[in-house]
Amino acid sequence: MSLRPENPVANSATAHSPSAAEKGEYSLEERGFLLKLAHEAIAATLEQREISLDPPSKHLAEPRAAFTTLYYHGRLRGCVGHVRAVESVWATVADTACAAAFEDTRFDPVTADELPHLQISLSILSPLKPIRAEEVEVGRHGLLISQHGRRGLLLPQVPVEYGWDRLTFLEETCHKAGLPADAWRKGATLEAFTAEVFGERDREE
Repeated sequence: MSLRPENPVANSATAHSPSAAEKGEYSLEERGFLLKLAHEAIAATLEQREISLDPPSKHLAEPRAAFTTLYYHGRLRGCVGHVRAVESVWATVADTACAAAFEDTRFDPVTADELPHLQISLSILSPLKPIRAEEVEVGRHGLLISQHGRRGLLLPQVPVEYGWDRLTFLEETCHKAGLPADAWRKGATLEAFTAEVFGERDREE
């Protein structure tokens, strides 16, 4: 299932960076392939051709949920993802890269002129697990909050980027779902995940 679009969105004792949340599951070669694949998927869509890249490992054939975030000259250009694993991680990255480039309704579709300047960040998600509010760790957990058919998701790096504490993170995720800020106290379902985040945002132009 896709979420289109997704914004990059009592006090926490620690707020560590997403990269420190867990040891990396993906090798440098695998990370490089997935980032190259995301670029290639966008370019292939624009040029109306097939992708011609082969995954370097069987590991990338494992089903995983993922989000692809695009930046153009350092500014958000699109973000779309799957919150549940429905296909291989490399297929998910290709799908979400194209969706972020062409289906995020907050932005015009990416153009060929923009391709050389796009920077990509990938978030590979762990399976969702139920969590209590007091267990949420800023910088480690991403959140999915749902109630009455509404749901909102924010990635683990979002509260770190905005300097939020745990309470603000919970409230902002409720807002993302279109729910009252205190819905997390009043029966909303809380699910958490971790993410391995890597990309090119710090790359110099």
